[in-house]
Amino acid sequence: MQQMTPTQLRDHLETASSMPQLIDVREPWEFDICAIDNSILIPMGQIPAKIDTLDPAQEIVVICHHGIRSANVCRYLEHQGFEQMINLAGGVDAWAKDIDIDMAVY
Repeated sequence: MQQMTPTQLRDHLETASSMPQLIDVREPWEFDICAIDNSILIPMGQIPAKIDTLDPAQEIVVICHHGIRSANVCRYLEHQGFEQMINLAGGVDAWAKDIDIDMAVY
């Protein structure tokens, strides 16, 4: 698993030849407050049931509130054979502070 700060992820998204899949593993009520553009919601508890909807060959960025749940999901997916996992260090909270200062926080 690769760890990226919000600044590193922003730069990566701007230069990537192919857009990574952005998976937000928070709960729906959290996602309703704030979310990174182009991210899709799959709450952490639903990842095992939805694993077949993910492409193990695609680069996947996992996002949560502070980076803890997303790191756990990255490790789980790696154990399932996913190789291109990126964890957003600091989560959407850090993204809001460093990248999108207009984003709601909680």
